[in-house]
This record gives sequence, C-alpha cells and structure tokens, in this order.
Amino acid sequence: MEIVYFAGGCLWGVQAFIKTIPGVTFTEAGRANGATDTLDGDYDGYAECVKTEFDPTVVSIRELMGYFFEIIDPYSVNKQGQDVGEKYRTGVYSEAEEHLKEAKAFLAGRDDYEQIVVEVLPLTNYVRSADEHQDRLARYPNDYCHIPQETINKYKGLPTIR
Repeated sequence: MEIVYFAGGCLWGVQAFIKTIPGVTFTEAGRANGATDTLDGDYDGYAECVKTEFDPTVVSIRELMGYFFEIIDPYSVNKQGQDVGEKYRTGVYSEAEEHLKEAKAFLAGRDDYEQIVVEVLPLTNYVRSADEHQDRLARYPNDYCHIPQETINKYKGLPTIR
C-alpha cells in the first residue's frame, strides 16, 4: 500500500468521497504541512487534508488526481464552496517523490494548466484530526458539505475500502 494526502477544502466531504474510490484502502482526516505538531490552537499554516492509503495495483496517482478533480475547484485560491481561508486550500502532498512527479504530470497535461492553483508539495508535517472529524458525514449525513451528496455517492457499490 502507498499513501498520499489530498487537501480539497473541508475535509469531511473530501474523506467521504475519497473512501468510495476503488483501490482506496484507508482514509484519515488530518492537517498537512503546518508549523506545529499539535492540534492545539490555530491551524498554523496547515491545510485540511485526507490521508489516503491506496493499492497502486488498483488505482494510480494519476487516476486519484482525476477523481480529486471531480470534487475541487482547481482555480480557487484558499476557497472551496463556502469555506474560505488558507486551511481550505487545495493540495496534494506525499513523502514519495514519484507521487509528486505523477501529480505534476497530471496537472501539466491539462489544457488549463496555467490557471490551476493546486499545490503539489512534499509532505513536511501531518497531524491526525480529532475523532469528531473522522468519517463525520457518515455519522452526520446532513452536516454542511461543499461537495454534492450525489458526487460523494458516485462510486459507492464498487469494490472499495475494506
């Protein structure tokens, strides 16, 4: 299994969507690339993200990027849906250089490449979010989410998370 981190606005909907993708084996709500090692206090530069474990024999980084682009506005700086602020920026983070190369190649292959503001950076820090944020939409399906429910449900029923 391999791990990549996706930041796409409020992590509740991002996690609910990503965990339905075939080949994804585990997800965890968290924060990426901030300045501290704790959840105490402000976000300190962190982006809300979803730690995504996947089976590369089932789904590639390029395919995951394609799925990711179904739920984000890749031209929006620090804003997804009604969520505004640096912590809602879009990004792809990984400790594996190959993941970053594949993500950058995906972006470079798009006709709108010059307008895309999605970060693709090495993971420098990750903190798991509190339990109340883990699988939140599964527990509270009527909570706010910037991703339409039909998009979240798009891949349910296909071979997915264990």
